[in-house]
Amino acid sequence: MNANSPLRFLATTALVAGLSGCATCPKNAASASGGVVTAELIRTSQSWDGAELPDYPSGRPELVAVRYEFPAGQKLGWHHHPVMNYGVLQQGELTIIGLDGQEKVVHEGEAVVEMVDTIHHGENRGDKPVILDMFYISQPGVPLAVQHPEIPLD
Repeated sequence: MNANSPLRFLATTALVAGLSGCATCPKNAASASGGVVTAELIRTSQSWDGAELPDYPSGRPELVAVRYEFPAGQKLGWHHHPVMNYGVLQQGELTIIGLDGQEKVVHEGEAVVEMVDTIHHGENRGDKPVILDMFYISQPGVPLAVQHPEIPLD
C-alpha cells in the first residue's frame, strides 16, 4: 500500500475514528502485546440505504473529522454530501430520513455510512442530546454538505 493509495487513506481515517486499522487483526480481539482491544464497527462499500459508494476522486485528499452535538427534538435541514463520509454515534439516537421517505435509526455506539449526493436529513427523536463523530474523505475546497432550504421539513 503506497503513501497515496485510497486504502491508506481509509486506514488512516479508520485509525482517527478509533476503528481497527489492522486488516489482518481478528474482529473484537485483544492484541498479544498488552490488552489493546480492537472492534471493527463497520466495513462496507455501501451507504446506509444500500447505494454503492462512488469511486475515489483523483487529486490530493483532505480528511476531516467533525463532532456534531444537537439537542433532543432537533431536526437538521435537508442536505446532501458531495463527499464520502461515515461516523460513530457517541450518544443518543439519530434518525436519518431520505427524500424518498426511507429511514435509518442509528443507536448509540453504532457506525453509519452516509449517503453521497442524495438528499436527506437527520432528526434527534430521542430524549437526550445526540453526539455524532463524522469522518469525511474530501478534497480541499469541496463542501462537506450542501444545504437545501427550499425543501420544507415536516
